[in-house]
Amino acid sequence: MKRIAFVSLGCDKNTVDTEIMLRILAERGYGITEDETEADAIFVNTCGFILDAKEESIRTIIEKGMLKESGRLKALIVTGCLAQRYSKEIREQLPEVDAVIGTGSYESIADVCDRLLGGPEEANRPEDLPDCLMMLDDPDKRDLGYRKRILTTPGFYGYLKIAEGCSNNCTYCAIPRLRGPYHSRRMEDILQEARDMAELGVREINIVAQDITKYGLDLYGRHALPELLGQIAGIPEVHWIRLLYAYPEDITPELISLMKDEPKIVRYLDIPIQHCSDRILRRMARHHTKQKLLQVISDLRGAMPDITIRTTLITGFPGETEQEFEEMRDFIQETRFDRLGVFRYSREEDTPAAKMPDQIPAREKKRREKILMTLQQKISREITASLVGREMEVFIEGEMPDEMKDDGTRVYVGRTYRDAPDIDGYFFLETKRSLVSGDYVQALVTGATDYDLTGVEKDVESTE
Repeated sequence: MKRIAFVSLGCDKNTVDTEIMLRILAERGYGITEDETEADAIFVNTCGFILDAKEESIRTIIEKGMLKESGRLKALIVTGCLAQRYSKEIREQLPEVDAVIGTGSYESIADVCDRLLGGPEEANRPEDLPDCLMMLDDPDKRDLGYRKRILTTPGFYGYLKIAEGCSNNCTYCAIPRLRGPYHSRRMEDILQEARDMAELGVREINIVAQDITKYGLDLYGRHALPELLGQIAGIPEVHWIRLLYAYPEDITPELISLMKDEPKIVRYLDIPIQHCSDRILRRMARHHTKQKLLQVISDLRGAMPDITIRTTLITGFPGETEQEFEEMRDFIQETRFDRLGVFRYSREEDTPAAKMPDQIPAREKKRREKILMTLQQKISREITASLVGREMEVFIEGEMPDEMKDDGTRVYVGRTYRDAPDIDGYFFLETKRSLVSGDYVQALVTGATDYDLTGVEKDVESTE
């Protein structure tokens, strides 16, 4: 049996795509290995969102291509956003790449692998293989129906993508060109996928899309996210549901009410606002205002005082004045987001913002980013310190065996409802009980750092 390996870069939406492709290849008969030195083919699922992501993708392609020197690796296949956006350049400048598969062609991945390797069983490689394999069908035609996946996340949490593409057309973003316009998936397909995940042991489902709050508008003519979430919450094995990438203009009173009343939906919301200056928001072609942001945040915190709000900002957008930068700094200080990330504006070709005058020098963008992140670090430190003495539920991810103490106290790493996987902080829990990944326990917070919490188990009974 011939083996394939995957490297998945970029966002969690890309992770879902990788898991779909793995299942397609496994169903065709290919073996899957995590040891790249044992792989007959390596797939690099790339990100092409901003400059740093593109550079990481290119470095990874070159690094994996070097494995061909051993003679074992026969094929290097590039998929994802970079493949969709720069297929010609990849083929011209990276000769180690054997095939390029865009974001609308994942269904063809097994056929491409067959042509490169001669099929999953031991066979001769076809001699009539063309010099260039590029599969770049229109992303708008991509099959969004029910597909089984092979989960690559730890078995106790996973990502559920409810829509593909984006129609917001922000002036700085190339996603609509890479992923096509916004398309909601059918609710019954999503629910079947959620049930599959639960049967595999997933207890925390993270809801993702480029914009989850627009779910259903194109398909059902209404904001259908609350209805979908209510259905997922009805799956007995699901313990937590987390909402990622909610645009402020479509956060409805119905959604806020559901988050308040449904205990399985954690009080956490990722709202990518990008800026607070009304003039910059208009230049970005965002669909909200500063006043709308303040109102949404007020509504969320009014309904759920303990809600954790995460956001992302872009600094150094073309034409951003020092006064507008100061406005954003003041906004952060006043709003006090629980979690916040800052991106320096990345000038992406074929986007309206790339052609705007008054581009900000790289050094100035870096200065502004540092100021904002230093401010947020202080805010985060104050917020985590305020949690000391509070009782919280902790989702166990694993044990730290090297930290076991002489009296038998074990140390586990986990997350609270305040922490999304991979992007937020951790909770370091001390207990004398033996726990397993996926357990939920009650803990008392005894210490805090800038982003992490420490504590001891409060309740001796794990939540099943």
